[in-house]
Amino acid sequence: MNRLQIFTENRPRLFGIAYRMLASRAEAEDILQNAYLRWHDLGDSELAEIRNTQAWLVTVVSRLCIDRLRVLKLERESYTGPWLPEPMIEIDPQTPELIAEFSSDVSLAFLSMLERLSAEERAAFLLHQVFDVDYPVVADMLNKTAAACRQLVHRARERVQQDKPRFQISRDVHRQLLHRFTLAAKSGDLQELTSLFADDAQMIGDGGGKIASVNRILHGADRIARLYHVVARGYQQRMQYVEVQINGEPGLLRYLDGKLDATISIVSDGEKILDLYTIRNPEKLQAYHSLVLPAFLNGNVCQGR
Repeated sequence: MNRLQIFTENRPRLFGIAYRMLASRAEAEDILQNAYLRWHDLGDSELAEIRNTQAWLVTVVSRLCIDRLRVLKLERESYTGPWLPEPMIEIDPQTPELIAEFSSDVSLAFLSMLERLSAEERAAFLLHQVFDVDYPVVADMLNKTAAACRQLVHRARERVQQDKPRFQISRDVHRQLLHRFTLAAKSGDLQELTSLFADDAQMIGDGGGKIASVNRILHGADRIARLYHVVARGYQQRMQYVEVQINGEPGLLRYLDGKLDATISIVSDGEKILDLYTIRNPEKLQAYHSLVLPAFLNGNVCQGR
């Protein structure tokens, strides 16, 4: 097996690590490209010294991600409005990244919580908790002691569990609630919209300063419902909603005049919407503008009442 074949075989796992670390498909692809160049440029004697190829590749990707995440955290501090991860929209159900390495939690809510961790906490937590890498191996990858890595994971786990949604709902219930939201958002039914949200619900919108969106977290069922009521009054006949998989969960794409305008994801207790995440930043949707519309307009569009 040549070097390209070896890297390709490990690519889904490497991509899963990089995407969870950086919460950006584009950034993850850049990391994998850099990792491949390092792998390709190894001398024969260096290659012969590698006892575990996958561990070597994971180590390189993890270290590259830590360095890149430190830079990104500084950039995201000056981001206009709330920052949300770049969504992963499922186009082809056979895509390896989405089958092999996205079976565990990569929801927008989960990735947003990971943003509160330091780069090393995030790496240690993901490697151990998500990818089941033993502490001694994690320690070697991060150039730390096993005890230090245990402490990193312990702190990260406490912070994540503290903020993790308390409710696990079935996919069918999730889809039913999304369908109700779609009909209400399309029609602008204020009463129905209000009834869908918990009293203390919050909406987080990411326009990146490039397109209109909520510039701060919007709190309360009434305020969120009124926003969608106003949007429907202004754009009702121009909007279409398409159900897809976003970061491993049922979600929605909103089209305006046939062009992808936003992704919508929710967190729910099974009865009410607790959190709503909407991404409108064109840079984060760019990869899907030409792919999603042809793939899903055949029979999966919700036109509303």
